[in-house]
Amino acid sequence: MYGLVNRAIQQMVCTEHGESVWDEVKRRADLGDLDFFATYEAYPDDVTHRLVAAVSEVLNLPAKAVMQAFGTFWITYTANEGYEQLLESTGETFPEFLDHLDHLHARAGLAFPQLQPPSFRCTHEPNGSIELEYRSSREGLAPMVTGLLEGLGQRFDTPIEVEQTASREQGAPVDLFHIRHGHATDGVIGKDGGEPPACQPRHNPVTKSDAPDGGSAPM
Repeated sequence: MYGLVNRAIQQMVCTEHGESVWDEVKRRADLGDLDFFATYEAYPDDVTHRLVAAVSEVLNLPAKAVMQAFGTFWITYTANEGYEQLLESTGETFPEFLDHLDHLHARAGLAFPQLQPPSFRCTHEPNGSIELEYRSSREGLAPMVTGLLEGLGQRFDTPIEVEQTASREQGAPVDLFHIRHGHATDGVIGKDGGEPPACQPRHNPVTKSDAPDGGSAPM
């Protein structure tokens, strides 16, 4: 993955837990001699996986929780790192943004020529909910997608509920997410016929902030 991703992990940890915690993360990831990540340099995926595992160990959190928290953090981080215009051009509403995720990655590929982007496909349901299909050559990033969706909900000031309904880790060909957003979160019957989960603030265990509930479950 590109250094931008690893720099974001560093920023998330340093901002919320301090430089000393980041130094410990680097040590446990066997990256203690690394001073910085170059934004436009491609690093082996193993570097990112080791960082996530180290954050999980140091903060005593499940790796999936770290990935989900990172997905939420990624939206704000990229906006602050000079990509706000790219985000703005992708969509003016939450559904429009999801529809154009592949276009966003195509434009990002101009700056990151070795980018191996995921693919997203949206189906808009009559009740206003969205079925999101996520495909990637990488494994284990579905929790980050849930976090990304939560971060986008915050960006557009839109309450959302996310339920992962199919997982490649459990043998499905793709990862699928059922998303209720805005007014679609009010009184909608759940996928199993029951009541949907309440859209309550969810505490982010890594960044110490509250985020919309992501339900049960990258860029």
